Amino acid sequence: MAAPSSHRRLKKELGLFDVFAVSTGAMFSSGFFLLPGLAAAQAGPSVALAYLIAGILIMPAMFSASELATALPRAGGAYFFLDRSLGPLAGTVGGLGTYFALTLKTAFALIGIGAYAAFFVELPIKTVAIALTAVFVLINVVGAKETTALQRILVTVLLVVLAFFTIQGLVYVGWDQPFELTQQRNTPFLKFGVSGLLSTVGFVFVSYAGLTKVASIAEEVRNPDRNLPLGMMLSLGVTSFIYVAGVFIMVSVLDFQDLSSDLTPVATAAEQFFSWLPGRWGLFLIVIAALAAFASTGNAGLMSASRYPLAMARDRLLPARFAKLGRFRTPTTSILVSGGVMVVFILVLDAEGIAKLASAFQLLIFIFLNLAVVVMRESRIQSYDPGYRSPFYPWTQIFGMITSCALIAYMGWMAIAFTIGVVLICVLWYRFYADGKVRRDGAIYHWFSRLGKHRFEGLDVEFRGILKEKGLRGEDPYEEIVARSFVLDVKQPADFEKVVREAAACLARRMPCSEDHIVERIMAGTRVGATPVTHGVALPHFRTELVDQSELVLVRSVHPIFVPGDDPMTEHVEDDKSVRTLFFLVSPESKPGQHLRILAQIAGRVDEESFESNWHGARGEQALKEVLLRNDRSITVNLSGGEAAGWRGKELREIPLPGTCLIALIQRDGEVVYPHGSTRFLDGDRVTVIGDPEDISSLREDLKKGS
Repeated sequence: MAAPSSHRRLKKELGLFDVFAVSTGAMFSSGFFLLPGLAAAQAGPSVALAYLIAGILIMPAMFSASELATALPRAGGAYFFLDRSLGPLAGTVGGLGTYFALTLKTAFALIGIGAYAAFFVELPIKTVAIALTAVFVLINVVGAKETTALQRILVTVLLVVLAFFTIQGLVYVGWDQPFELTQQRNTPFLKFGVSGLLSTVGFVFVSYAGLTKVASIAEEVRNPDRNLPLGMMLSLGVTSFIYVAGVFIMVSVLDFQDLSSDLTPVATAAEQFFSWLPGRWGLFLIVIAALAAFASTGNAGLMSASRYPLAMARDRLLPARFAKLGRFRTPTTSILVSGGVMVVFILVLDAEGIAKLASAFQLLIFIFLNLAVVVMRESRIQSYDPGYRSPFYPWTQIFGMITSCALIAYMGWMAIAFTIGVVLICVLWYRFYADGKVRRDGAIYHWFSRLGKHRFEGLDVEFRGILKEKGLRGEDPYEEIVARSFVLDVKQPADFEKVVREAAACLARRMPCSEDHIVERIMAGTRVGATPVTHGVALPHFRTELVDQSELVLVRSVHPIFVPGDDPMTEHVEDDKSVRTLFFLVSPESKPGQHLRILAQIAGRVDEESFESNWHGARGEQALKEVLLRNDRSITVNLSGGEAAGWRGKELREIPLPGTCLIALIQRDGEVVYPHGSTRFLDGDRVTVIGDPEDISSLREDLKKGS
C-alpha cells in the first residue's frame, strides 16, 4: 500500500496549459471531423442539440473526476479512483475497461488522419494510422514534457483554424446564405424523433470522453488542485462551443443526404464558404486542422492510456514489468503495449463500430466515477482531502449516474453486449490473476464501518502519504503557525509525560482549558497509537473545538525521550520509541483537512536528509523555527554589514514590503522579539520575513539591488 518510491515517481512537469491541451486534444478529433455525418444520419438536424446535451451530461463526471484527481493525484485516473473507493475488483474493471475504451477512441482518431490526408495524397488509411501510432509511441517513450510540447503546438494550430472556421461559417449562415435554405435544412428538427436524438447523444458522447482522461496523468501535474479542474473546465467550455456551433454550420450548409454519408463533413462544409480564398487554401486549412486534431488525440490518448497499466502494475493487478520506468522515466513497456493494442483495433474495426463501443463503456465508467465520489465522501476518511469539491453533492452525482444509465439503454445491443463482455473479462482477470496478490479494500468499507462492518486502515495511511506529496494549500497559514509557535529546548533528561506537561503548559496559555485536559488528550492519543514517530521525531496531535486556529509547540532535546509505543488495540507488544524531537500540534475540530496537511508538511520536512543536522545544529529559538519554514515562503535578513542597510534605525511600519510579506520574528542579542508596528530595527538583528512565493522572490530582488 505504500506509495511508489521517489525513483519510480513520474516527474511533475505539466502546467495548466498542458492540462488544457491534453484534455482538448483528447476530445477534438473524430467527434468533430468524422462523427457529425454519422450522427446526423441518426438524429437529423437535431444533431447539434445532441452535442450540446452530451456536453452538459458529462459535467457530473467532470466534477467528480476533478474532485478525485485533486484528492488522489496518481497515475491511472479512473482505475486508481475506483480501486481506492470501490475496491480492487471495481478498479480492475475500471482500469482495464477504460484502457480499452481509450485505446479504441485513439485508434478511431488515427483512422481519421488517413481520411483527411486523402484530399491531397491518396494513401491507405490504416497504413497511415499504424505508421503514426509508431511515431507517437516513440515521442511518448522520450518523455511527458516532449509529449505535451507537441500537444501544445497541435492544439494551438487546431484552435486557431477552428475559430476561423466557426466565425466564417456563422457569418455565412447568418448573412450570406438565404434564410429559407437554412430553415429548410434544419426542418424537421427532430427528423427521427426523441429516441433518435437520445441515441445520438449516447453515440456522440465519445466526443467528450477524453475530457476526464487527463486525470490519468494527474501525478505529473504541478499544483493539481488548481490546474486539473480549471484545465478541464476551460477545455469543456471551448470544445462544447465549437462542437455545437460547428455542427450547426455543417447541418445548415450541407444537404442532409450528403452530410449523413460524409466522413469528412468539416472539409465539405468549408468548401461552401471558403470559396473567397485563393486556390484550395480553405480546404488546406481544414485539412491541417483535422490532421492536428487527430494527431493531438492520438498523442494525448496514447499518453493517457499508458498510465493505466502503470498504475495497475504498481498495485499488482498486472505484471510488474508494466510499472517499470525506462531510461527517460516514462512507462516504456506500457507505452509499447498500448501502441500494439491500438494497431490491432485499427486493423480489425471500422470507424462507427469503434465509436459506439467506446461510448458505451465510457458511460459505465462515468457511473462508477460519480459513485466513487459518494463513497469517498461518506467514508469519512479524514485524509481524503480534495483541493476541489464537486458542487451540489450528492445531487450532481445522482443525476450523472441516472443519465448515464439512460444513455446506455439507447446505445443498442452490440454496444451493451461489448460492455458486458469487457466487464466479464476484467472480472475473470481479477479472479484468476490478481485475487490473492492484492491485500486491499476500498473506501466503501469505511462507509460500511459506520454500519458495523470492517474497514481497511491502509487507505488512510496511503492518503496521508499523498497529502505529504501534495503539500500545503495557498490558504494554509503554515508559516504563521510556525512563527508564533512555542519552543522548548530541553537540556536535562526528561521522560515523555514530563515533556508533554511542559508543552501543555505552553498551549494552555492560548486555550480556554486546563493543562491537565491537554495532557490527557495528548496521552490518550499516544496510548492508542495515534502519535506518528519517524526519523527520531514524534508528532503528538489532536483537534478540539476549543481553538479557532492551529497552535504548535516545538521541542528539541539533548537526551533521548522514550515515547510509549505499545498499542493496546494490537495483539503484540511494541517497544517504546526513542526520539529527540517532538512537535505538538493542536488544531480546530472544524478543519481536519488543514490539520492533516500541516502534519504532512512537518513530516515532509523531517524526511529531508538535511533536517536532523540543521535542526540539532540550530542556535536559538528563531533558527529552530527557520528550519521548518519553507524556503520559497520565507527569507532571513541579517541587519549587519551591507545587507538591508536601509532597514537599520527604521520602525517596522516604515519598511516597504512587497504584497503579502510580513515580519514574523526578530532575533536580537540571543532573544526572540515578536515585532509590532513601532519596533525599531537595530544593527545585528536577524529578521525572518514570511509571505507568498512571488512576494518573497520580489523581496530577495529588492534586497540584492539595495545591497
